[in-house]
Amino acid sequence: MLKKDEPLPAAPEPTAALQAPGAAAAPAPGPIPIAAPGRPVPVSSPKRSDEELFDMGGLEGLTMADLLGPDSGRQGRGQAASKAAAAAPVAATPVVPRSVDDFDFDADAFLAALDEQDFVGTTGEVVTGVVIALESDGVYVDIGGKAPGFMPKKECGLGAITNLKERFPKGLQVEVLVTREQNADGMVTISARALALRQSWERVRAMEKDGKVVQVKVTGFNRGGVTCDLEGLRGFIPRSQLQEGENHEALVGKTLGVTFLEVNAETLKLVLSEKKAATAAKFAELEVGQLVEGLIVAVKPYGFFVDLGGISGLLHQSSITGGQLRDIREVFTQGDRVKALITDMDPGRGRIALNTALLEGQAGELLIDKDKVMAEATDRANRARSVLRQQEQAAG
Repeated sequence: MLKKDEPLPAAPEPTAALQAPGAAAAPAPGPIPIAAPGRPVPVSSPKRSDEELFDMGGLEGLTMADLLGPDSGRQGRGQAASKAAAAAPVAATPVVPRSVDDFDFDADAFLAALDEQDFVGTTGEVVTGVVIALESDGVYVDIGGKAPGFMPKKECGLGAITNLKERFPKGLQVEVLVTREQNADGMVTISARALALRQSWERVRAMEKDGKVVQVKVTGFNRGGVTCDLEGLRGFIPRSQLQEGENHEALVGKTLGVTFLEVNAETLKLVLSEKKAATAAKFAELEVGQLVEGLIVAVKPYGFFVDLGGISGLLHQSSITGGQLRDIREVFTQGDRVKALITDMDPGRGRIALNTALLEGQAGELLIDKDKVMAEATDRANRARSVLRQQEQAAG
């Protein structure tokens, strides 16, 4: 122990081991080497410092981690350093949104992309496009798919088309029918002709439903009848349905009024009738309650068939007279001309119901004085029409 009054001992001289780093160590005193006789005295090279042996200037500023590089053995230490770095405040880094192409697969984004893609080209689909190119064998039309649609020359319309460039100039908007779905290149086959045919059959079916009489031009003939054109479709009129069936060759080039017997788009059958058209035209001129005159052409057990100028009406036995009949021939017979009222019409079935009993002043008058009833038929018909209207109102 030292007392307060005692001076501190002097510090020892620093040894070489305690010298400051980098200072050159003083050589320890030792014996001076003496050379053996006849040999040179070896001269030892002076010692060099660490700074002279290793140039540390190029490593200035590097950390130990930089020098050692990545090492699995130091992973724990690296994680600790990362946590420490994370705890330290850092500058905010902008977040860059990732996309499907830049990163991984996203099912929702893929389905959304499919929804945005408008696929066209289903067989039987009607599409609208724009002509973009012409070739000698057809036309290319942009219909909104990944590849244009191709329309062969024979499908460009009804009838023969000699000048495609004139018929389908570039930029023309056209409506076509897809007839074949897309191939490996995404191209579909389209047709203006198929669409026109479909629309023609639709119009013809509407005409048939309405019971219309249409005008057609005879384009040819064969042993069974004549051919014609209607809405771009090939129609056939059998000889039995012609007004002049015996000389049907002479009808080529003429226009006939016809109506429909059969319309079938699946079998491509369009059968027409000139005679039925004449009947339809006659029906258009007639109405219930009208007084008509005709010739009795046939007598049946149930009544008389009366020719009304191209169409026949039936005078049923119950409508001949209000009196008692033993035989219908008591009043009329074949070849007689008769006036009668129309009481019912069925144009679809070609039937007309006639009545003479309504012309009688009293029941059975036709049995007594048939000539008088026929002579006064016009005046009596006016009274009879009032009776018919009353019957219709009562019925419904």
